[in-house]
Amino acid sequence: MILSILIAGVAVGSIYAMIGICYNVMYSTSKVLSFTSGQLGMLGAVFGAWLIGDLQWPIWIGFPAAMLVGIVFSMITEFIAVRPVLKNLDQHLYVLSTLALALMVQTAAAIWWGTEPRPFPTLVGLSPAGLAEKYWLPVLVCVLTMVSVDLFYRKTLWGRAFTAISEDADAALALGIPERRMRVISYVLAGFVGALAGFAGGQLLFAFFAIGALLTFYGFIPIAIGGIGSNRGALVGGLTVGILQQIANYVVGGVFVGVVTFALFIIVLVLMPQGLFGSTVARRV
Repeated sequence: MILSILIAGVAVGSIYAMIGICYNVMYSTSKVLSFTSGQLGMLGAVFGAWLIGDLQWPIWIGFPAAMLVGIVFSMITEFIAVRPVLKNLDQHLYVLSTLALALMVQTAAAIWWGTEPRPFPTLVGLSPAGLAEKYWLPVLVCVLTMVSVDLFYRKTLWGRAFTAISEDADAALALGIPERRMRVISYVLAGFVGALAGFAGGQLLFAFFAIGALLTFYGFIPIAIGGIGSNRGALVGGLTVGILQQIANYVVGGVFVGVVTFALFIIVLVLMPQGLFGSTVARRV
């Protein structure tokens, strides 16, 4: 029983961690926490199920097509919900603009896809050591995403530009870094990561229009726990939330899972407002 709880918790937590990384990638160049992040996961799951399950497209075509949907939506988010807000003195209006866009997409998905959860097709069909694909696939994809994003930030010019803009946008502009172009590229990357989270976790969460809101909130908690801007913190926070949810579901029942999760959220904010890995040091990159 304990092993089953841990396996399910790590799998769900990996999905939350990827959404947390999506938040961080967007935040790195815009200082905006886009609440469309969870909808990217929903789009990855829904379009993956539609293309591969309903239309019977092969995975090697259906997968990039589903990712392209997430990328396009993320670019639309930057263009109509983030860019205008950054020109406004009250930049916290992004909370309203991104939430409004998220609700519009969720409603459109409910009308087109339906309001009932649908199964996500099997992608690989392997169960190593008796472990179902829906459990090991999100974990594997999360680890690969974490490593890839980390290498991107540390080893590429674009990644270092993201870091420079995140730490001091004015200094980055003075050094000739094209802030707007880098912001668009970061949203493209975030769109891929967010859609990938829903695609990899589709078998566990189902292709369901309402998982967008769930991922939006439960994907935000990991970065609040780990520290905004820290992908390592998003991973730790995501796994913590996922495992805690499964334990709470077993001990006190599903009704109180949200209560336990948000209680952890509040405790961490009170004790460590910057999160576990939230402190940053300014440096030239």
